[in-house]
Formats: sequence, structure tokens, C-alpha cells
Amino acid sequence: MISPLLIPILGICVALLAVFGGVFFKPWLAMQHRKMELEAQMVAEKAAQYAAQTERLEQRVQVLERIITDRGVAIAEEIEQLRDAPLN
Repeated sequence: MISPLLIPILGICVALLAVFGGVFFKPWLAMQHRKMELEAQMVAEKAAQYAAQTERLEQRVQVLERIITDRGVAIAEEIEQLRDAPLN
């Protein structure tokens, strides 16, 4: 059997929980949300930096490949000229 005194005590407890949730829990949730937004922004900026760095490295590799390819043809021509040249 529920005591008549227990009902007002439960009501007060529920009211205190509601106040506690409104005063402490909502700002804490807002702070956590803002923290996650800032972290997401930092991660996005870092990803953009990595993408830019990757693009620069890809361009440098293309230049090196072009140099090697062009120089490879020149080396092949030099070898052919040496073959045709007399030894003495």
C-alpha cells in the first residue's frame, strides 16, 4: 500500500529531476554538441590540408615522370650513337 506521504515526496523528486535536467543537463548537452562541431571542423580542415598536399605531391611525381621519360629517350639515343661510333 502506498503511503499518502510518499506521493508528495515522489512529486518533489520528479520536480527536482526536471529542474536538474533543465539547469545542468541541457547546457552540458549544448556544450557537447558545440565541442563535436568544433572537432568536425578541425577534421575537415585537416582533410583539406591533406588533399592539397596530396595534389602537390602528385604534380611533382608527374614532373619527375616527365623528366625521367624525356631523359630516357635521350639516353637511348646516346647509347645508339655510341654503338655506331668507332672504338678507336
